[in-house]
Formats: sequence, structure tokens, C-alpha cells
Amino acid sequence: ASSNTEILSIPDPATLASVLTEGVKNTIGDSRVKVTYEPEYVPAVPPPVPDIPPEHLAAMIKATVKVEVLDDNIAYLKIQHIIGEEMAQKVGPLLLEYIWDKVLPTSAMILDLRSAISGELSGIPYIVSYYTDPEPLIHIDSVYDRPSDITTELWSMPTLLGKRYGTSKPLIILTSKNTLGVAEDVSYCLKNLKRATIVGENTAGGTVKTEKIKVGDTDFYVSVPVAKSVNPITGKSWEIYGVAPDVEVTAEDALDTAIAIIKLRAEIPGLVQAAATLVADNYAFPSVGAHLAEKLVASEYSMIYTKEELKAKLSA
Repeated sequence: ASSNTEILSIPDPATLASVLTEGVKNTIGDSRVKVTYEPEYVPAVPPPVPDIPPEHLAAMIKATVKVEVLDDNIAYLKIQHIIGEEMAQKVGPLLLEYIWDKVLPTSAMILDLRSAISGELSGIPYIVSYYTDPEPLIHIDSVYDRPSDITTELWSMPTLLGKRYGTSKPLIILTSKNTLGVAEDVSYCLKNLKRATIVGENTAGGTVKTEKIKVGDTDFYVSVPVAKSVNPITGKSWEIYGVAPDVEVTAEDALDTAIAIIKLRAEIPGLVQAAATLVADNYAFPSVGAHLAEKLVASEYSMIYTKEELKAKLSA
């Protein structure tokens, strides 16, 4: 940047900011680093949680969460902001009453994160833990914070407010190109724990923490990621590249696709049992047929997406 003398002739500060941003992107390949010119910028300071009345907190939650039970006893939970530990402890009973008690009895869940663009890091273990077992504890993420030079390990939680959704019921997460930050982390964790199927679009490839830093005594700001997530299961990160869906469809088609997958998975036990019985009753070598039938029934089918995939697995 300092050797590029052409930028000295740019008279407009907003254009200069745009040129600098493009230069950073072309140099390090990270579109999350941005230079902006904002003479009117005032940093937002959220009020401390204890100062917000409970009824206002309830209204905030209802504004960012949509909960519904669809046909076939499928829970639909849409989240736009993932709350942190402090907020969760304060509004726990409200969360149970308004959200969790409604979805807990369902037979499958669709977690819609297509519009989730903000959240708190401390909320990741809460969400992941509701879909995993209490024991053994699982190391789900490691987050390095550059300003403090500290790496924080995130683990699943042994105790939670209310009951867990469990590990056996289908969980589909919907994503879009706008799914950002903490929501990406939740999606990546549950995907690599083999607990959830991701349906939709590749996510934004954001960061768990960004700081907007004023450049000296000017109206220029640099927005830069100051922390990075490294998943202990994969040894990699979802940042920059985003979370790739298991089933790639447009964001608009994601909900219908998720419902179709859940309905297929509900049929699988019966289909497998029928196939196994046919083999056991008709195969020319009875003892082999019985053994094959046992293997068919005992196989893992919880991550099947399509009838073609089921056919291939049964045939194999």
C-alpha cells in the first residue's frame, strides 16, 4: 500500500477507502478486512443485560426467534441472533416457555440459520449441547483471540436448563450465503459431530470476532478479524471459505428439501426391515440370508439424504 503512489492522487475519501479495501483483498485474499470512511460513525454500546427489564428481553427474543410445529411433528426453529451465556441465564425460563417446551416433543427439527448474522461466542456450547449427550464432554471448538493472545477451548455442557433434544432425532440446519459468524460455527460443529445435516447454500465465511479500529485522528476505520476458530475434529476452520452444505440447494428451496429428507428418513426403518425380510425369506442360502438381513438392519442410515443414496447403500 505504501509503495502505491497512485492512491495519493485520489481526492475522494470514500473512493480511497474502497481502493484500499480492494488492495487488501487482492493482497491477502481475505474479504473480511475492510477500510471504510465514516465521518458520522458512533460505536454502538449495548446496554448491560441486568439493566434490561425481563419483559423487554422476552420481546427481543420473540423478535429474533420464530418457532412452529409443522406437519408430521417436525419442529421449525428460526434464529437470527445467537444469544450468549449471560443472556441465556437471565432469560432461561422465558426460553423454555416460549421456545423449547414447544419443540421438545417433536420427532425431528429444522434449525433455520439462513438469516442468522450475529451472535455471542459463549452461546455456541449452549446450542450444540442441546443436541448432544451430557457425557462424555466434547471439545467442540478452540478460539484464538489475538488482542489477549489467549486460546479458549469450548466444550459441551454437562448440565442444561431444560431437557436435551437428544442425539437420535433428525436435525437439519438451513444455511444461506448470508449465514454469518457464530451461526457458521454452530453449523460447522454440528456437521462435523455428524449430528446435523446442512441444507442450503455455502455460508458467508465470516469470523467469530471483528473489531472496527479508528485510524489515528481520521474518519477512516479498519474492520479486521481479531480472533479465529479452529475445529478440533477437523483441525480446520470455516472462516473465509464458509460452511459447505451436505445438500446444496438455493436458500429458497432449503426448507422444502429439509422436510423431504426428514420424511424419507422416517420411512427408512420400514424400508430396510422389508428388504432384510425379503432377503432372509428368499435367498437360496438361508444362513447367509439371515446374516445379511441382520447386517442390513444394524447399519447406519441416519445421514441418508435421497432415495438414490439409500438404494446404493442397501445394494452395497
